[in-house]
Amino acid sequence: MCDCVSENFADYTEYWLHNSYWFIDSPKIIKIIAEKTSVKLEGTSLFYYEMFESEFDGASWKIYEPKAWFPTKVVLPAHKKLEGFDVVTFSAGTSPECSPLSCNSMADELHTNAHCLFDSFDEAEANINNGSFSECEFGPYRVFSVYSVDWSDTAVEGGART
Repeated sequence: MCDCVSENFADYTEYWLHNSYWFIDSPKIIKIIAEKTSVKLEGTSLFYYEMFESEFDGASWKIYEPKAWFPTKVVLPAHKKLEGFDVVTFSAGTSPECSPLSCNSMADELHTNAHCLFDSFDEAEANINNGSFSECEFGPYRVFSVYSVDWSDTAVEGGART
C-alpha cells in the first residue's frame, strides 16, 4: 500500500482510475496503468484487499464511508489466499499511507506472521485498541485483510470499468 518497504508499481492516482476507496477495482485496470507507464508486470505479486468498515481515530472506532467521487466496481478474484491482516494509516483521509507493522518496524515487537501481518482480525483490532501503534504514524487506522491472487486467475472481469 505504501512504498516505505516495497515500491509501488506506479503512481496510479494521476490516471484517476482508482475507486472511491483509492484502490484499483481490477487487475485489468492495473494492466492498463502498467501499459501507460511502461511498467513490466512479469514477476510481480498481485494482492486483493478487503477493508473493515470502521476506522480507529485514536479514541474510538467510527464507521468509514468513502467519498462518492469515483465509482467503485470491485472485481472479486476467482481464487484468493488469505495472507493475514494489516493495519494501515489514513491521516489524509483518502489514500492508504503506511503500515506501522512494516514502516515503523512494529512487526519486530508484535507477533506477526512471515508476511509481516497479523494472523487474525482480532489481533489487529486488539493491538490498535491497546495503543500498540500510539507512537507510530498518525491515524486513523484501518484494518485490511490481505489476500494473494494469482495473475492467471484474473481473467474474469465482471463489472470493472474499461
